[in-house]
Amino acid sequence: VALAIADGKKLERLCNQQIAQSEEWERKAILALDNDREDLAKEALLRKQEYDHLAKQYKEQWEAQHSAVEELKGTLRQLQQKIEEAQRKKNMLIARVKRAEAQKKVQSTITGLDDSSAFEAFDQMTAKVEQIEAEADALKEMEKDRQEEDTIEKQFKALEYSEASADILLADLKTKMARLEDQRPPDQDEDTKNSGNG
Repeated sequence: VALAIADGKKLERLCNQQIAQSEEWERKAILALDNDREDLAKEALLRKQEYDHLAKQYKEQWEAQHSAVEELKGTLRQLQQKIEEAQRKKNMLIARVKRAEAQKKVQSTITGLDDSSAFEAFDQMTAKVEQIEAEADALKEMEKDRQEEDTIEKQFKALEYSEASADILLADLKTKMARLEDQRPPDQDEDTKNSGNG
């Protein structure tokens, strides 16, 4: 299309050049007549006629080229529209293919899982959950037993500590009392008796 437009511009320029030459030779013919030179006027008119003929030919070619260019533009627009339509259809087909593939994949997955396998999977999951629950209960029971055992041990330790403390306190008390006994002064009668003997 670009080349056709360029050719049309070229033909238009040539046509205008021939018209300009024709007008120039017409001016010269008038000049010759003004100077009583009919022979030169005739020659100038013949040249003008030649350029008129060439201008007519170039104009016809230029008009034909212009029509061809317009037709090419129309064809190009139609082609562009068809290309865009084809692209839209292609995108739609791609989307349909992807959707069909996704549906096929889902259907294959569903088909692969029959009723028995589905129930087996469910039973396995149930058994696993029950196993986890049982382990949790066992751990809870073990923790409870450990806590009870710790409590009993603490009670015995408390008793042992209390008994030992009581024994120590009792021994201390006895020691203190014995010490006080040793520190008591002798009886008064004993003092009188000793003085009489002297």
